[in-house]
Amino acid sequence: MRIKHMFKKTVRDIRGEEHENTPEVPDNLMRKCNACKAAVFVDEVKQNHYICPHCGNYFHVPAYRRIKMIADRKSFVEWDAHMEEGNPLQYKGYEEKLRALREKTGLDEAVVTGKCTIKGTPVALGVCDCRFMMSSMGEIVGEKITRVFERATEEQLPVILYICSGGARMQEGLVSLMQMAKTSMAIRKHSDAGLLYVPVLTDPTTGGVTASFAMLGDIILAEPKALIGFAGPRVIEQTIGQKLPKGFQRAEFLLEHGFVDKIVEREEQRIVLADILKLHENKVRDNGQSDKTDRDIGNTIWPEFVPSGNYTPWEHVQLARGKTRPTGKDYIEAIFDDFMEFHGDRHCGDDPAVIGGVAFFHGQPVTVLAQEKGEGTKENIARNFGMVSPEGYWKSLRLMQQAEKFHRPVICLVDTPGAFCGLEAEERGQGEAIAKNLYTLAGLTVPVLSIVIGEGGSGGALALAVADEVWMLEHSVYSILSPEGFASILWKDSKKAKEAAAVMKLTAADLYQMGMIEHVIPETEPVNRENINDATAYLENGIVDFLEKYGQKKTEKLLEHRYERFRKM
Repeated sequence: MRIKHMFKKTVRDIRGEEHENTPEVPDNLMRKCNACKAAVFVDEVKQNHYICPHCGNYFHVPAYRRIKMIADRKSFVEWDAHMEEGNPLQYKGYEEKLRALREKTGLDEAVVTGKCTIKGTPVALGVCDCRFMMSSMGEIVGEKITRVFERATEEQLPVILYICSGGARMQEGLVSLMQMAKTSMAIRKHSDAGLLYVPVLTDPTTGGVTASFAMLGDIILAEPKALIGFAGPRVIEQTIGQKLPKGFQRAEFLLEHGFVDKIVEREEQRIVLADILKLHENKVRDNGQSDKTDRDIGNTIWPEFVPSGNYTPWEHVQLARGKTRPTGKDYIEAIFDDFMEFHGDRHCGDDPAVIGGVAFFHGQPVTVLAQEKGEGTKENIARNFGMVSPEGYWKSLRLMQQAEKFHRPVICLVDTPGAFCGLEAEERGQGEAIAKNLYTLAGLTVPVLSIVIGEGGSGGALALAVADEVWMLEHSVYSILSPEGFASILWKDSKKAKEAAAVMKLTAADLYQMGMIEHVIPETEPVNRENINDATAYLENGIVDFLEKYGQKKTEKLLEHRYERFRKM
């Protein structure tokens, strides 16, 4: 009761009220949450990952405390701890301010850098600390960030940066601005060496830091509700004379608009970072054995395809569109291990009609792209029934290029009635987006496999099907456009879709006979979510053989094979 009484008195004191006989609270025992205004015990906040226990508000984390939260115990070795600071503009009082901040914070500058391990994986780590001039980027900050990437490149290490910043440091003028270019060039060299860079954006990440090293990661993570933007909200409001909408420039806004891969709660960040590092080690784990099965794998014998029933082309179309037919995410769950989805096209949005990310297949990292219709009406609508927008093709393009950088095979699951043909899709360049995918897939130097699992509609499907081999499930279809569209264009009557299907040669059997696809995955019974394992067992064995076959090909032979595959059509 005494502790409870003291807590109540302390809350009132923090709010500025005066009371007689109020017990004194030791320094640093309590503070007020800047979000919910409640008084919180400092030690409780520290033990709770610097999160308010009342409202979940994220407090700023000091750099060395952040390192302890992320790095393996006693693994961190600091780099460039003491660097001589300059005053390039001879700005009055600047040197005195730096000295005062060093004494107050115990930091030499606004970023701490070094090397550590995260769950055993070596990594170069940098952590910004906003207590030091809002972690603004001056010459020393830029130099330390640049040296992290240079040394990581020499030692072949991935880089993780925890970023917060008010932007370029005004007191250093153009010297500060040049750090944007310097850090970006160092990141480019690190990337050209095929190495991973993961920035974690925390509150706030703004200005010249956002416009340089903060947004150049292979995978960009963010903390919930972190402020992320180039111009600050106050500057924008003063410039345009308008009140900004709620949530503008927050991490969730960035995710929705395609600039962040994942928002990760602070308690989960060490685990997520460790998983990302493992996915990018680019080596087979567990001696190639999958977590999903203990049966013999590989050496698939592809028999001559024999249809499992007497289905009409229109019946195949109906089965391909069936509500119980598994979609991309069902196959991802059934075939791959530890799939981690990444979001965003880095242009303007994140299209939920495309799921993309990295997973293990029998211990080997692979990039997986799936056109996703969703399950049930609500999700169908949210994913636009699998009709992909330009943002979806840009997202897949980004992940294809990332796969090439890290030497990962690409596996595409095709299931779309066609690319989205709305007004806004045309305004954002739907045709160009599809064309860039075709162009990029043609030149990828890693194996590419595409599997039509449902509908393969027109160029929208082809954008994920320029591959070394294309397979189809028996009741999937692949065509120039939908039977309804075919009938509407040629016969001016979309109601003749059934007749159109009969002449379009769109079934797996037709296309296999024509040499358009390499293999048909048999469906003894039409595949649904209950019997999906029948199909995935066949697929899994086939993928093992595909990766073994094409993973051994030299780059020039791989590209020539892919070229000749389409050249003969």
